[in-house]
Amino acid sequence: MDALMANYGSDSDDDNEPAAVVGGAPEPQEASVLLPPPPLDLLQPPNFVDYSTIAQGSRIRSFLHVEGNYALHVYIPVVIPFNARKQLTLVMRRAASLVPDLYAVDADYALSDLCKDEQKLEKVLLGREFHVSLGRTVGIQVHQIDSLVAMLRQKFQSQQRYWMDFNKWEHFVNDDSTRSFLSLEVTRTGLPEISKQIHMVDEVYRLHGLPEFYKNPRPHISLAWALGVVSSKLKQATKEIEKFENSINSSKNCNLRCNFSRIVCKVGKKVYDICKIGD
Repeated sequence: MDALMANYGSDSDDDNEPAAVVGGAPEPQEASVLLPPPPLDLLQPPNFVDYSTIAQGSRIRSFLHVEGNYALHVYIPVVIPFNARKQLTLVMRRAASLVPDLYAVDADYALSDLCKDEQKLEKVLLGREFHVSLGRTVGIQVHQIDSLVAMLRQKFQSQQRYWMDFNKWEHFVNDDSTRSFLSLEVTRTGLPEISKQIHMVDEVYRLHGLPEFYKNPRPHISLAWALGVVSSKLKQATKEIEKFENSINSSKNCNLRCNFSRIVCKVGKKVYDICKIGD
């Protein structure tokens, strides 16, 4: 299961403590004349979008955090092509009307609120980087990081480009049943290549005593999530979305086609390039 984890940095940094006053209370200072603050619109760039005004969801840590451990995630970055965003915008509006309590993945903004503004919907939801997980997101100890990254780079040093067709709307639930996801799954083009890459990551995980991926992997990107298990709602929503797509798209092409070009390993907040294929 992928797209399931928030990324956590180390908890070892101490909060900054205020400096103590030595020798009693400080002497009073002369009052200074302060200028009024400038208007907020002068501090904001053109086309500024205030995302703080959008209702946000709640993140739940998916595994117990241990001091000195970091969240590890190996994945294929996916960016939605511009020519596919218009139709996906319509689809996500439809999804929000079917399941009102959906949130944008990783951004954690209410999908129903994003749908009120096309600029916010495209920038917050569709303009971000998605990922296809190649391994479980697990905790890793600091002394394992260099070895794991080096082995992954060695494994993936001779990769080639291939197409990934995200051709099926599907719903998933994470391992601890705290979230449900609306996703686009790869079931045909690209599936053999991704499955082989998952097996390669499993081999490295195994050498480091980490849990392997699911026996029957289902590569996908997740676009929206809801709290808890809402499988019945999302199952019905995927059926309605497919009908809606058929009504607005006469062709039988896949929902989304992307080119594989990169694998990334994220440890805590640090990102390592495992392989990157040039243009």
